[in-house]
Amino acid sequence: MTDTSTISATKFIAIDGPAGSGKSSVSKAIARREGFGYLDTGSAYRALAWHVLDRGADTDDAEAVRAAAADFPVRLGLDPDDRTVRVGDVDVTDAIREPRVSGAVSGVARVPEVRAQVNELFRALVAEAPYPAVVVEGRDITTVVAPDAPVRILLTAAPEVRAARRAGELAGENAAAVADALHKRDASDSAVVDFLNAAEGVEVVDSTALDFPQTIDAVLSVIERLRGADRG
Repeated sequence: MTDTSTISATKFIAIDGPAGSGKSSVSKAIARREGFGYLDTGSAYRALAWHVLDRGADTDDAEAVRAAAADFPVRLGLDPDDRTVRVGDVDVTDAIREPRVSGAVSGVARVPEVRAQVNELFRALVAEAPYPAVVVEGRDITTVVAPDAPVRILLTAAPEVRAARRAGELAGENAAAVADALHKRDASDSAVVDFLNAAEGVEVVDSTALDFPQTIDAVLSVIERLRGADRG
């Protein structure tokens, strides 16, 4: 069997970070600018949560999650300008962002066997990607999915800044409610994987005092430096 983790490692630009850190928008912008692919790993977990719910099951039922994962025909594109997600023939791009799915994601993400299966999917997608590199963003990309990637970045920001940014994205939501939701999500997700602290060898980019263009430039600077070092 081909070891996709070895083949794809050099193509990974791994970016982790908490909700509201800007990793999705920054990752997409960098992929567009550099001609790279873009993979939002959270979409896969959201799609699986949708799949479990569509089967009439509960994502808190680990056995039901495993059963759904065993028959999970998900299709994820890598074009930063086409974020279509399908499960079988069903376009779930919008459905996976619905509140009922958002509230169910942690149930599928906490099942170890499912995480291992989905991680192999990510490695295979990157290995087969028709791009010189793929910006892959998530929670455990730098530590579990691609720990040998030449570029590993933790993008973070102060909690209050993350909350303010997320509130600005969500019309009608106040900062206090968003801050509470982010805190709960951080607590839930960090029980599965530590994405708030950089592992050894992972570069930290703190965007607390940076605007969007400055954050892109800061992340690009790290990418260019590390890719250059990897080439020797």
